[in-house]
Amino acid sequence: MSQGQQPVSEGEERYAALLNNSNAVRAVTSAVEGTLGPKGLDVMLVGDRGEVIITNDGVTILDKMDIGHPAARLLIQVARSQQKKVGDGTTTATVLAGALVQEGVSQIVKGVPASKVVTGMQQGIRLAVESLKSRAREISDLDDPLLAKAVYVAGREREDIARLVMEAASMVGIRKLKDPAYQLADAVTAHEKGNNEVFEGILLKQTPLHPHDTPDLADTRILVLHDALEPETLDEEVLTTEAGFARYMELRERFARDLHMLADLGVGLVLLEKGIHPDAEQFCMDHGMMVIPRVSRKDIARVSMMTGAVPLRRTALHKDRESLDRLLGYARRTYYDELLERVRISGGPKADPFVTLIVGASTAEVVGESARIAADAASALQAAISGGILPGGGTAELAVSYELERQRETVKGMEAFGIAAVAAALRKPMSQILLNAGYNPLEKMEEARAAQIAEGSDGIGIDCDSGMIIRYEEKGIVDPALVKIHGLQTAGEVAAAVLRIHNVIKMRSASGND
Repeated sequence: MSQGQQPVSEGEERYAALLNNSNAVRAVTSAVEGTLGPKGLDVMLVGDRGEVIITNDGVTILDKMDIGHPAARLLIQVARSQQKKVGDGTTTATVLAGALVQEGVSQIVKGVPASKVVTGMQQGIRLAVESLKSRAREISDLDDPLLAKAVYVAGREREDIARLVMEAASMVGIRKLKDPAYQLADAVTAHEKGNNEVFEGILLKQTPLHPHDTPDLADTRILVLHDALEPETLDEEVLTTEAGFARYMELRERFARDLHMLADLGVGLVLLEKGIHPDAEQFCMDHGMMVIPRVSRKDIARVSMMTGAVPLRRTALHKDRESLDRLLGYARRTYYDELLERVRISGGPKADPFVTLIVGASTAEVVGESARIAADAASALQAAISGGILPGGGTAELAVSYELERQRETVKGMEAFGIAAVAAALRKPMSQILLNAGYNPLEKMEEARAAQIAEGSDGIGIDCDSGMIIRYEEKGIVDPALVKIHGLQTAGEVAAAVLRIHNVIKMRSASGND
């Protein structure tokens, strides 16, 4: 051995993959944990072309980060799963995953078998989830003041955005908000030229043909085509024959009849997934029809749902008048908003209203972040309605962590070390929030826990401004229970996967030789 070279101990070699993965997870977690809490700061993401995103949204940070380590990439799945399922709490879920990995690793390197730690962690997470569910307070009314507070907290204390989301919720109604298939966050759209606004209807991103010469349509019928508005085509070879040319003229005449029938049926708006034939374009202009080509499938689905239109193929235009009439949609008003350079469609026949939340700001960077905040707030609102609320700021997790400590004492076997790891990880959110606020986390968490025990309440925590003990529910510091529960479950799944990795082996290239 050369002079100065340190020997590799058996333990370090044995846990090399685990420690390497753990360090990678820790590096990624540190990138987002500074954004937690009311005193958390933003992260600036800079692209290779100089583009800039300023945000404290966990899933955005992780999605845009240049992450090469395979274990670290698993954390992205935590944020994505949290975003997809509940739409909020991505940073907390990521921090929890990182804490679970760190606590699990500390137990394993002490000699506890990884399988026992993982089994104990899974048991601890199940117990924690049950405890959180039992502590949740139901939200049964949109007028519940704690619902507005949950939206305000999720909206990063932006009062303008909280009002916007609450206004949209009141227009939609609680029945639709409880529908798992409906996502209020999807109704959020950002626009640099716009002001904060909620309106009943849909704002299309696509621009109509001849936008500055489009009519303001009232009580109009709507045709939606998963196709182009053009006559059926024939092969070039067929057109060279007399019969082929006759067939071509017949198709053109039929197409002209189809267009006239659309006009007779009162069609004023035509949405196309593809393009439009010049003859059809001129016909629509002459008859006061607004045509929007190249509409995305997602927007076609939204417009169809709101207006009652059935998306058709081009051949469906040959149907008889009565049949085609039943397949058209209806909107009370459709017009081109020249300021926003968007088409507004409002007043469909459906009982459930569609809403759009327009979030405006002065620059693209700021408006994008405002839209992300609004989407988080909208998701938090739906999560609170579906699963109730809990005290925020990590106070509920703090209470549950000590409950797990007590339950751990009743568990026989080495799984108890996994339960202890979960209990320790549950204290991480409050610890990080206090650290970001400039306090000593250990000291303040002990103060909070002593107050919780003295008053028998899990809603007591630390005021990040004064450092004093406060009752979080009275101050309106609350979070949706589903955000916490799903975040813990997802974090546990990823932590278990990381802790069970014994070795990392690079696969051969798929194009390599056998």
